[in-house]
Amino acid sequence: MALDTEYRYGGHSLANGFDCSGLVAHVFKTAWGIDLPHNARAQSDYGTRIGFEALRPGDLVFYNTLNRPYSHVGIYLGQGKFIHAPRTGARVRIESLRTRYWVRRFDGARRIYPPTERL
Repeated sequence: MALDTEYRYGGHSLANGFDCSGLVAHVFKTAWGIDLPHNARAQSDYGTRIGFEALRPGDLVFYNTLNRPYSHVGIYLGQGKFIHAPRTGARVRIESLRTRYWVRRFDGARRIYPPTERL
């Protein structure tokens, strides 16, 4: 499991650590075989845009943390929580998206649907 894995800029594996978009790319590749880019801004172009109130577990949540839109991404877990790789010196963790810090920086959310099964 990725929880508590060390943050590493450019990281995309359990063995070497994760940055935010690396964590998201790893989870979607492992769970559904979907290849997402290793870049939060680029990930924000995938799937379907949804509103905050429509969030469901597995949706991507995007934030402006570096004074530029879509500079951070996490995965919504339900019950107002999301998992993300926050920054250098921290570990992958679960946080409330309803804290003032995250509410003020929310840029939007996207839903990526699993691939349909082939016959």
